[in-house]
Amino acid sequence: MFIDFNVNEKKVVVVGGGAEGYRKLQNFLGSTAEITIVSSEFSEGVKSIAVQGRISLKQMRIVDVKKFIEQLNPMPDMLLAVTDDLELNRQLVVSAKDAGCIVYSVSDPSLCDFIFPAVAHVGDNVKIAVSTGGKSPAMAKELRQRIEGLVTREDLLEIELQAYLRDVFKGCISDQRVRSRFLKEILNNVDVKHALREGNICGAKELALKFVQNKEVNE
Repeated sequence: MFIDFNVNEKKVVVVGGGAEGYRKLQNFLGSTAEITIVSSEFSEGVKSIAVQGRISLKQMRIVDVKKFIEQLNPMPDMLLAVTDDLELNRQLVVSAKDAGCIVYSVSDPSLCDFIFPAVAHVGDNVKIAVSTGGKSPAMAKELRQRIEGLVTREDLLEIELQAYLRDVFKGCISDQRVRSRFLKEILNNVDVKHALREGNICGAKELALKFVQNKEVNE
């Protein structure tokens, strides 16, 4: 089951400042999460993000995992263990989970509360996630790229049109079932589709509204 976490304003601790930490960090940069990277060393990529003021760095070597977790103040909402030390990762997620954190381990999917699927961002509104359950990240990426290529500009404009119409309909059509029916009918309207295919979003909006007006008159 995929769940798109809302991590805005949440506190996230990433243990591991190497290449894997940098990759996982990318998933949070579009949010307002408060992110701290803990590591004895940091990659150039991690340092470059820190210079921008988007994350905090805490340079240290963790010796006593339990003590490290207990001293986190405040306790983070989420902890990611992404070091190259498998036993350290295991201890981190076990202790953090006991402390009430949502956890992720790069080296042991069975201990994770969530996974990172391969995600494609198409336009501003479409996200495509593909997961193999941790069995083949490379294949997940390959499948994501194939599916990503199927989303057209017309599809993106249709999303924009539907969002616009939903707001309009909420103000003038009280019955939710009627709103849903109109939106589905517009989705399959030949004239509206033609306008979107031509990239004419304004024309598509006008056609959609006229379609609804005519439907209301006839009904």
